[in-house]
Amino acid sequence: MITKEELDRAFDARFPVWMKEKLNAAHVAVAGLGGLGSNIAVMLARSGVGHLFLVDFDVVDVTNLNRQMYRAKDIGRPKTEALREILGDINPYLDIKTKQIKVSPDNVKELFDGYPIVCEAFDKPDMKSMLVSELLRVTKASVVSGNGMAGFGNANNITTEKKLSRLYVCGDKKTDVGGGTGLMAPRVAVCAGHQANQVIRLILGEDK
Repeated sequence: MITKEELDRAFDARFPVWMKEKLNAAHVAVAGLGGLGSNIAVMLARSGVGHLFLVDFDVVDVTNLNRQMYRAKDIGRPKTEALREILGDINPYLDIKTKQIKVSPDNVKELFDGYPIVCEAFDKPDMKSMLVSELLRVTKASVVSGNGMAGFGNANNITTEKKLSRLYVCGDKKTDVGGGTGLMAPRVAVCAGHQANQVIRLILGEDK
């Protein structure tokens, strides 16, 4: 087992001390642990974000393996449980909280109130819209949302835009799984990278 001191020294070799301290103190929630959310959580863990809250109601399915962070041995396990294990293998000193629940308008405030940053990483457009709207209405969180990452088109079309004072949207804003485009790991990971990067920018004081 790697010691916390060894891990800290590795971070010190990559980040200024002030940056490491801000990342380690940060609290971030990720709603939806599929192609976007599982990748976002791993990127944040590798970047030293110290406190993660992971929310999903689903279990790992074989169809998830083409773009999500899960392994074949995770099939049938709750995504919250499997992802906690994966993140613990990356950094055993993270503070990881999980909730196996379906998000609804009735529980958004209870789940996410108090988290300064929430990543929206749902699959379905209606659920995405609901969560973003409710987060902006009932919490003070900055919301980082994913929208448009299907297929194998030009990854440079995936961008990050500040839409409102507390809303950032990552993706190409148009592609979905319809029309035979499908979902592939590279573009999903690019969009997740945009979301994770925006989270880090917010933590470190960049909000534009």
